[in-house]
Amino acid sequence: MFCQNFILNYAGRKDGKRDDGDDNGSSDAEDFEVHIDLTDDLLHMVFSFLSHIDLGRSAMVCRQWRVASAHEDFWKVLNFENMRISIEQFEDMCHRYPNATEVNVYGAPAVNALAMKAATTLRNLEVLIIGKGHISENFFQALEECNMLRSVTVNEAILGNGAQEINLSHDRLRELKITKCRVMRLSLRCPQLRSLSLKRSNMSRAMLNCPLLQLLDMASGQNLLDAAIRSATISCPQLESLDVSNCSCVSDETLREIAQACAGLHVLNASYCPNISLESVHLPMLTVLKLHSCEGITSASMTWIANSHALEVLELDNCNLLTSVALHLSRLQSISLVHCRKFTELNLQSTMLSSITISNCPALRRITIASNSLRRLALQKQENLTTLVLHCQSLQEVDLSDCESLSNTVCEIFSDDGGCPMLKSLILDNCESLTEVRFCNSSLATLSLVGCRAVTSLELKCPRIEEICLDGCDHLETALFQPVALRSLNLGICPKLSVLNIEAPYMVSLELKGCGVLSEASIICPLLTSLDASFCGQLTDDCLSATTASCPLIESLVLMSCPSIGSDGLSSLNGLPNLTVLDLSYTFLMNLEPIFKSCIQLKSCNMDEAGVEAAISGCCSLETLDLRFCPKISSVSMGRFRTVCPSLKRVFSSPNLLQD
Repeated sequence: MFCQNFILNYAGRKDGKRDDGDDNGSSDAEDFEVHIDLTDDLLHMVFSFLSHIDLGRSAMVCRQWRVASAHEDFWKVLNFENMRISIEQFEDMCHRYPNATEVNVYGAPAVNALAMKAATTLRNLEVLIIGKGHISENFFQALEECNMLRSVTVNEAILGNGAQEINLSHDRLRELKITKCRVMRLSLRCPQLRSLSLKRSNMSRAMLNCPLLQLLDMASGQNLLDAAIRSATISCPQLESLDVSNCSCVSDETLREIAQACAGLHVLNASYCPNISLESVHLPMLTVLKLHSCEGITSASMTWIANSHALEVLELDNCNLLTSVALHLSRLQSISLVHCRKFTELNLQSTMLSSITISNCPALRRITIASNSLRRLALQKQENLTTLVLHCQSLQEVDLSDCESLSNTVCEIFSDDGGCPMLKSLILDNCESLTEVRFCNSSLATLSLVGCRAVTSLELKCPRIEEICLDGCDHLETALFQPVALRSLNLGICPKLSVLNIEAPYMVSLELKGCGVLSEASIICPLLTSLDASFCGQLTDDCLSATTASCPLIESLVLMSCPSIGSDGLSSLNGLPNLTVLDLSYTFLMNLEPIFKSCIQLKSCNMDEAGVEAAISGCCSLETLDLRFCPKISSVSMGRFRTVCPSLKRVFSSPNLLQD
């Protein structure tokens, strides 16, 4: 039902009585009003947020709401898009609300008759939207009498009889959209018109007498010949924005004449125009240029683009013959190069450049960028990129994932003297040609080298780096972190690591699990509390002693399967007053006395050697004892442990514990 029949039955009634004369219904509504108790002003404010449908529903609540919802303030805009409204209903609405300023009957039945009724009835009409049907020539003639009309939109319609010229003359019209329409010829005389869209209409000719026109959109005008486009455009000397994308007939000659006639042109979209190369086209005021899929655009075209010194946005996607771009444009802010198959080199110099989009350019080898405004640069999957030169004072984030051809020299770019002094985040994932990575950067905070399997040496002098990801760097042999701001580090994924130097004043957790060939390690981490050196088979007493001396706050130490650790190393544990957890599984230690003499705060010690019996007498504070995989421990020993260690709370034993 159309707005719940409110518009027809209730909107204009002031007495609040129903047409069926049901007095009881009116009485009930009045009783309900007492409970609602809303002032007219408050109700008016609330209703101002409702759609027409909701207003119609609200009208059936009570008399107060019925009267309030019919206020003409809510019906300035008559929106009946895709609604089944009859001519009589619409005519009634026009009489009820003669001050309506906007009408939308797009998709309504008998759209031509409704549009004619709106044009001839509503003298304050400013905006009219119609479409999906046949629009007669009489409608356009009727528009001449709508003196207040400012905007007209006609979409998906057949204009006239399809074979004649449509004429529109209006002295005050400022915006006109005739899109997806079937019409042969169009003639306009609109001296105040500022914006005109003829997008996707099949007209073959457009005669424009619109001296103040600023925006003209003729995109996808497949039937518009080059001469017709030229004639229509050059008649608009104030033109600032022109869209001729998908107009396959447009030529360089037309663009040259447009450039001469429309000296103030700021925006040009000539995408999908295969015949243009911009040769001798001078557009000095141009700020936006879009040239997607223009087969005639080559490196030679850059000479003419470079003359547009005011250019801010340049889009060259799918220009398959483009091999290089070299531009020095001080105002350029954004450039896009996507799917340029033969593109090999980019050289940009612009102090205002802030956005670069480059992807799927398989031949790209060299990039040079100079900008003071660029903050983020993403160049993923440029597999043949070998040379990168950056002079970007504000650059903070760089993503070079899957740039497989980048060499070690890329590290120089991102060091302190490399041209990116504010760099904070660097992603070099899957850059498989990198073998030696060295950074000396005072601003870098995040580094990712995931999948860089060829890297054997890593050296970081980055005092602010807080996060590093080395997943997949399984050939790393030498790692130097001096200094870094890391709080945690996992090098257990680097089984070939043999040399490690860490100077990390904030690090609290270090994992070296699985570094089986690690023989030389200098760990200077004064705040370190957790160290896992499991399976570090080459780790020596000297290394352990040096580590405990430089990391006095260690609380948890895991030395499982570290057979090179002996009594000398264990004696150094007396420098760890906070040590509470010690794991010596599979270390083959026979004498644990140095441990209990040195670690008076020890609460948990995971042992699997026979020496536990000799050491138990000096472990009066022991709370947890793990005897799993201790084949020489008998049930008699278990009783002795509990006698000697009254503080013992938890004992973990093997299922096959020897029975006495």
